Order: sequence, then C-alpha cells, then structure tokens
Amino acid sequence: MRYQFQSEQGNHSFSPRYFTDAVKTLVIINLVLFFLRYIALNQFDLAQVFGLSSKSAWPMIWQPLTYMFIHGGIWHVVINMFVLWMFGSEMEAIWGRKFFLKYYFVTGIGSGLVWLLFNLDNPYSVLIGASGAIYGILLAFGLMFPNREILLYFLFPIKVKYFVVLLGAVAFFSSMGAQTSNISHLTHLSGMAIGYVYLKSPWKWKFLKLWIRNQAINFQHGKKEKIKKVKMKKNIDQLLDKINEFGYDGLSEEEKEELFRASKILSKGENRD
Repeated sequence: MRYQFQSEQGNHSFSPRYFTDAVKTLVIINLVLFFLRYIALNQFDLAQVFGLSSKSAWPMIWQPLTYMFIHGGIWHVVINMFVLWMFGSEMEAIWGRKFFLKYYFVTGIGSGLVWLLFNLDNPYSVLIGASGAIYGILLAFGLMFPNREILLYFLFPIKVKYFVVLLGAVAFFSSMGAQTSNISHLTHLSGMAIGYVYLKSPWKWKFLKLWIRNQAINFQHGKKEKIKKVKMKKNIDQLLDKINEFGYDGLSEEEKEELFRASKILSKGENRD
C-alpha cells in the first residue's frame, strides 16, 4: 500500500502572537492520533480505516474528514502542526473559531475529494495528512497580509504574497509531472484553489458544493455498478462452464435469457479501438 502525504518540509518563519482554542484543539488531536497510530502500527494501521482511498471511501464515508488527522512520519505531523500554529492562530483570532473551523474543514475535505476524483483508478494509494487545509490557511493568510514579510528558510525575507504565489506555482507544476513522489501536490494546489474560491467568490462556492456533491454521488453509483458487473461476470462464467459440460441446450430458458442479457450489458462497457 502506497501512502501519499500532503506536505513536505515547508519553510516559514515569523512569531505568532496567539495560540487560539481551535488551533490548539486541532494540534492536540493530530498529535494524539499520530502517537496512537505509531503505538498500534505492529497490530493495526489506523491509516487503513481513517486514511482516504478510492478502494474503501465507500462504505467508509468518514474518510474525507478523518484522513486530515492521520500523518506518516514525525516530520510530517510536526511541520503541518507547526505551520498551522504559526499561521492559523492569527487567522482564528481575526475570523473567530466558528468561521476558522468551517474554512479549515472546507479546504481540507474539498482538497481530499479532488484528490479522490483523480485517483479513482488507483485503489492502492492512500491519502493522509492535513496539508490541504494547511495550504488553504496559507492562501488566506496571504490574502489577509500580502505585504507582511516572513523568513524563507529562516534566513531570506520575502513578502507573504510572493511566498504564497511560489507555493502555488510549485504545487501546480509538481502536480503536472509524474507522480513518483509520496507527496500529493495536487492536494496542496486544491486546498489553495478551494480556499480562494471560498473567500473571494461566494456565489461560485454554491456551484462548487453542488459539483462536489454530484461527483460524490457519481462515485458511489460507480462503485455499486462495478460490484454489480463483477457478480454478473461470475454468473456468466458459471453458465459458460455449464455450456462446456452439457452444451448450450443444457441451459434452461431462464439461464439462456440471463446469459443474453448479461452479455449485452457487459459489452456496452467494453473499450474498443
């Protein structure tokens, strides 16, 4: 099973003035679950249940939410929580806890669903980490304080607006390349894009929510259809075995009708050159 993390060792430096309630709660939950996963790893991997995967997102419908609280290595969770504390605390102080949490989960869940849509045919990849929401927070911070300076690599001063543009460009071009890394740049980019739409274009957000809902329905329907076709193929195989043994006339009229109907349905889904 291949895990895709949502963060790499980002480099951000300035001194936050707050450690607000929602940020503190999120940090505690993430750290507790990280250590629980580490302790239980030899017996059971929490990522198999709480990570996001096209193989198990249905019926485990909680995964688009819970994957945000599962992390890979120690640096994965430390960097994510460090950035959440530095940038998220001030955003929560400005927005208030309710709006901050709403924005955090909208960008986190939304970016996870975007990743899921692009990985429907990749059941062995599992997405874990909070960086979709973290990148959404960084985008919001850039919009709120575009001319504030931070220290890149703790050494080089850079304005937040340029820093956010740089992050977005890296995520965009990385997501266009070959997916050989275990870092999901698509999720980074999605978190920023969803955050921008949510903050800047409220009327578009309604359509985005409708689109995500429709895609989720289509995904659920597709999974059911796939299971139905697998069962149908098994029935056809059994009927073909019976034909090999007794001949076509050995089938009952109901079996002949079932074979014809199933063959017709399955042939519609075949790809032809």
